Amino acid sequence: MMFLVHQTQANAVLRFLSRSGIRWVTTTSRSSQLLASQPDKGDVKKTAQVTSENLKQKLRIQFSKAKLGLFTQTPPHQDNLFTNNAFLTSYLKRVLPQEVCAEIWSDLCRFGQRAVTDIYTLGRECELNQPYVRTFDAWGNRTDELVTCQAWKDLKKVSAEEGLIATAYEEKYGEFDRLYQMIKLFVFSPVSGLYSCPLAMTDGAAKTARILKTPHLQKAYKHLTSRDPQQFWTSGQWMTEKRGGSDVSGSTETLALEQPDGTHQLFGYKWFSSATDSDMTLTLANIISESQPEPKPRGLTMFYMETRREDGRLNGIEITRLKNKLGTRQLPTAELLLDGAVAHQVSPEGRGIPFIASMLSITRMHNSVSSCAIMRRIIQLARDYSQRRSAFGQVIESHVLHQLTASRMEVATRGCEILTFHMARLLGREEAGVATEQESLILRILMPVMKFFTAKKAMEITSEGLECFGGQGYIEDTGLPSNLRDAQVLPIWEGTSNIMSLDFLRAVTKTKGESLTALYEDVKARIEDIQSSMIADDMKDSCRRVTQAMDELTSFMQKHPYLIQPAARDIASSVAHIFIGSLLLEHAAWEKGSVSMEVANRWCQQPLTFLTPKQYSADNQALVMEGYNPSEIYGPMF
Repeated sequence: MMFLVHQTQANAVLRFLSRSGIRWVTTTSRSSQLLASQPDKGDVKKTAQVTSENLKQKLRIQFSKAKLGLFTQTPPHQDNLFTNNAFLTSYLKRVLPQEVCAEIWSDLCRFGQRAVTDIYTLGRECELNQPYVRTFDAWGNRTDELVTCQAWKDLKKVSAEEGLIATAYEEKYGEFDRLYQMIKLFVFSPVSGLYSCPLAMTDGAAKTARILKTPHLQKAYKHLTSRDPQQFWTSGQWMTEKRGGSDVSGSTETLALEQPDGTHQLFGYKWFSSATDSDMTLTLANIISESQPEPKPRGLTMFYMETRREDGRLNGIEITRLKNKLGTRQLPTAELLLDGAVAHQVSPEGRGIPFIASMLSITRMHNSVSSCAIMRRIIQLARDYSQRRSAFGQVIESHVLHQLTASRMEVATRGCEILTFHMARLLGREEAGVATEQESLILRILMPVMKFFTAKKAMEITSEGLECFGGQGYIEDTGLPSNLRDAQVLPIWEGTSNIMSLDFLRAVTKTKGESLTALYEDVKARIEDIQSSMIADDMKDSCRRVTQAMDELTSFMQKHPYLIQPAARDIASSVAHIFIGSLLLEHAAWEKGSVSMEVANRWCQQPLTFLTPKQYSADNQALVMEGYNPSEIYGPMF
């Protein structure tokens, strides 16, 4: 193959090649050929033609690829999120009837693998292609078009096909329907690109619709629980307004103007509206009319509202802006102006708040499932990575300090998992109408404790998990940092840690202490059953510690009623530790495995109560506010 050089380029190329030791031989034509010297063979000196490949090799001396070294790090492998969780599979074998276990097992195995393949890909795509609002079209018309990526839309289809809402309402497995659903959501949540959030609100709306059974909610219920992607709806939960969060009664300004046809038009500003692309929503407002132009004090009513009219336009809704959040950026969360949105009353007037309770129990359950899921996810990735990453001459997994750190993460995660799965069991029993009075009381008192405790642990374990990857845990391209950013919403959404702790005390008060008594008796009975079985001596000591901690907690609450409110958070944390300890011991006594016994004993050998009476009566405000004088900084406030 002849490499031709145009005559006008010949001089420049000749100078370069002469420096490289290549001879230039001119032809009689207007083009020239690059020839290289060849060794003489006998008496004949031959000139060989320089091929294009030879030239490339020469040019590479001056122009070559960057030298990046030979090492590249193997990323962690994504294992089946169901079969790779030894604790979960063991737990299900213990609590599920054999026939139920046999029916759902293959589905859970299949779904666990799907989660780390196509669902993970869709979730990652949502992280990389976040939603935005196109407020106006090219001609100046206001459109308020919320743009989401195709992966987000596909996850809605997946949710319908997999029955992630329907499973809990089909009554196929009775009291185990809810547990089955929560296990699937546990597998789905950490790879779903936050589509688990609209599903939580959809589930809450479905539960509310099943309870209230108004005509409009019955229509919605069929969509919310459908497995047909064409029929499936998601729901929003638009409660929060500008005045803030948990004090819904005191912060809601939205008005509902009664119409002659029995509908209402809503006028208000919703400050934090997740799942903005939902098909419907449940919201709160104060009813007014010509005869009652002023809203009733603390008289909120619940309304059902479809987000779009029959012609496809938004139903009196303007999207002011999307929230610029720390995490959960895959999820469209907006500030919304309701300007005459047509809605339907679904609760008795002034009784909207009590009907939120059924929704909250569901969304808090989802929150805890997501907390456990993100902990388990980061542990599974870190465990695999520890086999692939070497440091100081051996794989990370071989370092004894890493082993201890990872084992502590595992114990904490198993504790949160067993609490959440147990609560899902109780919820399923209550929904199926087979729960005892004691179980219903425990469900009510522990729901806020579970939400508070698992969310705080999720932040702790996820942060520790990122450290297991070193610097790569801080690099966005790995997809790891989003786990921590997204986890931060868990202690905040549906009530902060302090609000959950106070809700626990409220449940104790409203039941006149019966719920606390039920909890005490439940823990004592469980420990007595464990002690009557064949258990190791070290488990006997753990049983003693749980019983002693429960006595200490109840004694404190009886003797110091005036300290209960400042102690609320420590009380809730103590309740979680004690109850989890009893559940882990129960599971270990059944399984009789060395790992389960080690987990239970480790949990119970740590402090189980966190009561500090002197701090509750101290002047904590003076401690915090020392040196702070707003009048000196900003001038007089009034």
